[in-house]
Amino acid sequence: MISMTGYGYSEINYENAVISVEIKSVNSRFLDLSVNLPPYLNAIESFFRNLIIKNISRGKVDVFIRVKELESDAQIVADTKIAQSYSEAIKQVAKAIGYDENNIPLSLILSQTGVLNTNKNYDVQDYQKKIEPVFQNALEIFLSDAKREGENLKADLKQKLSKLEECADFFEQWQPKMEEIFKQQIVSRFNELLGEQVDQNRIMTEVAAMLVKYTINEEIVRLKSHIKAMKQEMENPFPGKKLDFICQEMNREINTIGSKNQFAEVGAMVICAKDSLENIREQSKNIA
Repeated sequence: MISMTGYGYSEINYENAVISVEIKSVNSRFLDLSVNLPPYLNAIESFFRNLIIKNISRGKVDVFIRVKELESDAQIVADTKIAQSYSEAIKQVAKAIGYDENNIPLSLILSQTGVLNTNKNYDVQDYQKKIEPVFQNALEIFLSDAKREGENLKADLKQKLSKLEECADFFEQWQPKMEEIFKQQIVSRFNELLGEQVDQNRIMTEVAAMLVKYTINEEIVRLKSHIKAMKQEMENPFPGKKLDFICQEMNREINTIGSKNQFAEVGAMVICAKDSLENIREQSKNIA
């Protein structure tokens, strides 16, 4: 089990470049992955994206791959035709608004797109080979951080699930008590109305009808089954989505028990079960 939150950073100094990789993530219902590379390395984005997808199932993951060249053979080339076009256009605007067209700074022309261009041939495959070990190291650090937090989440979930299991055991213990109380109530009512002329078969029929309406035995069985399934799922590496589903099923059973309940003791335990389940549901949102 790993957390959806994690952080990893790695950096290597090569002879002609410094390459760093930063990976960080926060909670998200699905995998929302963003890989940021220098524009000239966009061709290898899919390679590093696939490495993330193989190891992370969900979360908002941001990857930053930075390359700082220590030596550069880039050539700066000026496009004078575009510069002249920008100059004429800017002068027209200046003249239209009453600005001194002869006082336009050169820096304004140079800052326009396409006036100054960098010519450099990048060996993309060579960069991929240099980035990969940095990336793998950052990813290992990230996963280690996420797993450490995941173990803390797992321990907390087990504690909360144990409390919910206590609630389910209480419901199970109360089920026969509820049946006996129903029977006593019906017998008491018949005695008030009929005295000693009570028909035992009629009593059993009324008890059976009440149990059909108010028994929670099936809900208890399903709730305990969901608890067992959650325990098993928590041992898987990426249980987050499945835990969400199991929580929904648990909530359905607890709500049904609450709607059928006729006793204050059971009602108090229903509230406890709902509180425990809500804590589990909130915590499961942090798990990948």
